[in-house]
Amino acid sequence: MTTRSLKTPVQVASLATATAIALALAAPVAAQALEVKIGAIVPMTGDLQAYGETTLNGVRLAEKEINAAGGSVSVVVGDTQTAPQSGVDAAQKLVSVEKVSGMVGALSSGVTIPIAQSVSAVVGVPQISGASTSPVITTLEDNDFLFRTVPSDAGQGVALAQVTKERGIDTAAIMYVNNDYGKGLADSFQAAFEAMGGSITQSVGFEKNLASYRGELKNAADGDAEHLVLIAYPESGQTILRQSLEGGVFSKFIFTDGLKAANLVEDLGAEFLNGTFGTTAKALETEGSKHFHDAWVAEYGAMSEKPYHDTAYDAVYLLTLAALKAGSSDPVAVRDALRDVASPPGEKVGPGEFAKAMELLAAGTDIDYEGAAGSQNFDTHGDVAGTFELWEIQDGQFVTLKVFEPAAM
Repeated sequence: MTTRSLKTPVQVASLATATAIALALAAPVAAQALEVKIGAIVPMTGDLQAYGETTLNGVRLAEKEINAAGGSVSVVVGDTQTAPQSGVDAAQKLVSVEKVSGMVGALSSGVTIPIAQSVSAVVGVPQISGASTSPVITTLEDNDFLFRTVPSDAGQGVALAQVTKERGIDTAAIMYVNNDYGKGLADSFQAAFEAMGGSITQSVGFEKNLASYRGELKNAADGDAEHLVLIAYPESGQTILRQSLEGGVFSKFIFTDGLKAANLVEDLGAEFLNGTFGTTAKALETEGSKHFHDAWVAEYGAMSEKPYHDTAYDAVYLLTLAALKAGSSDPVAVRDALRDVASPPGEKVGPGEFAKAMELLAAGTDIDYEGAAGSQNFDTHGDVAGTFELWEIQDGQFVTLKVFEPAAM
């Protein structure tokens, strides 16, 4: 017969103390699983619907990876309808009803800016846009609640001017969607192009979703330019291109990021758009971008040609990591920790390394997230630097020719 020894009061007390210490040591790890709710303010309808779908896929991919690695993030979606007031309404619901800790979006600068001014900056909720590129955002009065994971069009204008001149094009006309995105990029391109010795014959603004743009096309053609720089979104852009081709106004086009959409080629015909080139913000290839590519293909079957899915993915990672760094899902605390997790110094972590980031933060180690879309080192304005892709439509496909950093102006 085996006898069991009974623990003495001292042993019981020691065991209780050891248990308490173990629980205390485990507390930081448990805190890493804090629940974070993120709002995705994306255009599921309207002029940018095609981009909204791929952007949301990027958000969902990050959500899935983070949760699989031990995080606890949930995403709720608000449809901006590619319209300022609808975007504000969607953001207000996410903030007041859903109580999100941060928001990803919007896409169009003309929607992102009013959301920042009337919701994010007023209520105090961090907002990270992965697609809004207007230079206006840099100096916007947003109480430091608006960030972006995509470089400003101040850089894209220079990049586009540079590759245009490299192709021996000295004269061009511009048509731009009349909002902060379109006007800002048109002005940036014109200033850089003219500084490089180029000439802009006309710069014509237009409103979205009109049935006819023949008047605007006629005004843009007033001069001897063969090339039209078209700064637009897919729906209105397709109408302009079709009417230009049908009317024999312009047949040579230069695009910006808003028109890198496969449906344009499918609907208008590759024979009319082959040779068209343009620029889009794009990171140099890194281990992080490779992971994102492979994870995207595994999840969705094929990599999307549309931009800004990787920048939205990065925004979800950054908001979640900032909450972990802060040890809180409070929106202001999340905002205050964003630069800490996005910038040096700190141990580098990247896409697919959420578990590693959790361990480092739990141990009190600083981290520096290097994203799928490149370094996300927010400056004092919440902006990031970046590189750009030169692409060309060849045989109906968007082909990357190079990824480069534009020359300093």
